[in-house]
Amino acid sequence: MHLAGTILPIFVIILAGWLAGASGYIPRALAAPLMRFAYYVAMPALVFLTIADESLHALLDWRFLAAFGGGSMICFAAVMIFVRIACREGVGKSAMLAAAVSMTNTGFVALPILKTLFGKPGVLAAAIATVFVGGIMFPILVLLLEIGRYDASRNIRTAALMRQIATNPVILATIFGLLWSILGSGLPGPVASTLTMLGEALTPCALFAIGLDLTIAELRERLGLYAMLTVLKLAIMPLVVYALCLAADLDRTASVAAVVCSAVPTAKSAYVLAVEYDVEKTVVGAVISMTTLFSVVTLLAWLYVL
Repeated sequence: MHLAGTILPIFVIILAGWLAGASGYIPRALAAPLMRFAYYVAMPALVFLTIADESLHALLDWRFLAAFGGGSMICFAAVMIFVRIACREGVGKSAMLAAAVSMTNTGFVALPILKTLFGKPGVLAAAIATVFVGGIMFPILVLLLEIGRYDASRNIRTAALMRQIATNPVILATIFGLLWSILGSGLPGPVASTLTMLGEALTPCALFAIGLDLTIAELRERLGLYAMLTVLKLAIMPLVVYALCLAADLDRTASVAAVVCSAVPTAKSAYVLAVEYDVEKTVVGAVISMTTLFSVVTLLAWLYVL
C-alpha cells in the first residue's frame, strides 16, 4: 500500500491533465508550452544540479548503462530486424516502430517516479538513462530515418543531426554538470536554490502536460498492432533489462531504477521525429497513448515484483 500511495499520485496528476483537456477546462494547446518549459528549463536545471554535486565515479556506472542501455538497444535491434525481414518494410518505418518499443520517457515519467522513490540517487539514475536515450538512441534513430529517405542526391543531413545532438538541453546540462563535478567546487547558495526551485517544477508540470496532451481517439484503428507494441514496451523490454541487471549483479536500487526507466511509456521525442519525417505518425502516437494508459498497472506490478 505504501508503494501504491507513492506512485499513484504521479498518475493522478496525468489523469487530472487528461480530464482538464477532455472537459475543455484547459485548452489542449497549452500542453506544448508546458512540455517545452519542462524540457528546456526545469529538467536541465534538475539534471545539472544533480550531476554537478556528484563525483565522476558515481556518474560512470557502467553496469547500470549496460543493463538499461543494453536492454534498450537489444529491443530496438530485435524489432527493427523483425519488421525489416518479416514485414519487408523500409529502414525508416522499421526504425520508427522499433523506437516506439525501445525509446522510453525517462525524463518526464521515470525521473519523477525515481525522485519520489529514492530521492537524489533516483534522479541521478534517470538523468543517466535520459542522456543515453537523448545522446545515443535519438541520433541513431535520426540517422536511420535519414537513410530511409535517402534521395537521389545521396545527401544525409549530418549537419542537422549534429546540431540536434549539440543543442539538446539535457545533454548540454549533463556536459556542464560533468565539468562542474570535475572542478570539485560547490555551487553558490543562490544558484543552487534557483536551480532547485526550477527543478521542483518538473514533476507537476511535465506530468500534467502529458495528461493534457493524451488522446485515445487514435486507438480505434489497427488495435492489434498497437496492443502488440504496447506489450513489447511495457512487459518484454523491462524483462530484458531486468535480466541484464541480474547478469551485471546490480544492487537493488540500481536494478529498480533501470527497470523503471525501461517500463515507463514511450518517449514523446519518438512522436516528434515521426511527425518530422512523416513516418508512422499514427502508430507512434497511438502507442504513446496506450503505453501511458496501461503503464499505471504494469509499472506498479514491476515495482511490487522487484
